Amino acid sequence: MLRSAFLLPSWCRISCLGLIVFLLLAGLALIERDGGLFHGALGDSSTVSSGFLSKFRKQPGSPQANGIILSAADISSYRDAIFNTSSKTLDRLECPAINATRYQTLKQVASSSAKIEYVFPLNLRQNLPLLPTLLGSIVEAIRFLGPERCALSIVEGNSPDGTFEVLEAIRPDLERLGVSYFCRTTALNPSQDDRIEKLAALRNAALQPVLDIPDMLSPSSTVVFLNDVLACAEDILELALQLRLLGADMTCAMDWEITEPPRFYDVWIGRSILGDTFWDIPANMSWDKALDLFSNEPETAKRFGHHLPFQVFACWNGGVSFRMQPLLEGLRFRAPNFTAGECVQGEPQLFCAELWYRGHGKIAVVPAVNFGYSNGGYDYIKKNVGFVSDWVRDQSPTTSHINWVGPPDEVKCIEPWSKQFWQPWNAGLEARQ
Repeated sequence: MLRSAFLLPSWCRISCLGLIVFLLLAGLALIERDGGLFHGALGDSSTVSSGFLSKFRKQPGSPQANGIILSAADISSYRDAIFNTSSKTLDRLECPAINATRYQTLKQVASSSAKIEYVFPLNLRQNLPLLPTLLGSIVEAIRFLGPERCALSIVEGNSPDGTFEVLEAIRPDLERLGVSYFCRTTALNPSQDDRIEKLAALRNAALQPVLDIPDMLSPSSTVVFLNDVLACAEDILELALQLRLLGADMTCAMDWEITEPPRFYDVWIGRSILGDTFWDIPANMSWDKALDLFSNEPETAKRFGHHLPFQVFACWNGGVSFRMQPLLEGLRFRAPNFTAGECVQGEPQLFCAELWYRGHGKIAVVPAVNFGYSNGGYDYIKKNVGFVSDWVRDQSPTTSHINWVGPPDEVKCIEPWSKQFWQPWNAGLEARQ
């Protein structure tokens, strides 16, 4: 290519060489991390050079530049929709205003030693239409809590839709607010082999930037880890509030499929306090009982029906809140260890089992928080299952109280649905120590 370039006229040679140099710099920028190469849990992950991507960010007093995928106008529209809750430029979920009175205690300093009290990790890939709602709600919650007390850490999956360009374009906006912002991209694809191992690596990578600055954290710092869900700021704040009110180690939402009526989604991960799935799926994979949640647990079913928090063995359900302490003690997401006797299970279920094993087993679902996904109407789940404010308006903090109990003797394993069996809740954990 270089030889043939010199056979062209001199004016073209200069243009072609300029293009080649640009492409080489772009390629180097995509593997550069603070002047070096990143060899972390993701292997092929990187933080993109700020020098290269600054060309696509809006600098103060300058117009928004075009991205490689998105136009300047498109990037500006997403920035506006993320930082302006009243923006109508793009579709987003219309959410209630934050109830400042209810969530005021979250503004109180939990630890004088922690400079970062709230951490928001995210894994995103091809989520461009979701960004106004998801990032917009996170930004709204951050503004309420105090931006200087918050960190947002995103690992983006090399999206072809321009997701990463928007994530980089908002960096100056977040930094002006005072948020600690980390963003890196990776080619790691969990849809290929070793799905659970890769999902665990992605979650760990989203947490790693803040774990690299432990002096900025305290054991009481709060992590709010969301999936690619349609969330409101009040969802985020309610998960964090219930973590405090309940004295819990982890709180989870409920997530729903867009069916008629909505059907609970995260049934493979969720395990009740008796160790069973939230609803019964027989070996023939009939979903006839999908609407009959906790049919063999009357007390849990009662609390669920009243939208009161209830204890479970494991959950994720689209989004969770948990304390930083177990992470500072070394806990990470991981895949099952079959040699040690663990059955097939997702990384969130194993994370919960590890919490129990380490003495952090106060895990609760907060059924006032309900998430949908962007593969349907933006407001379908909220209209059918309700906003947080619909359910907590008449609740007093004391009604959320849980009488915590120990783990079940056994937990149901599913590998796959046609092969379900029970094994001790701590199977494999003793062997790993």
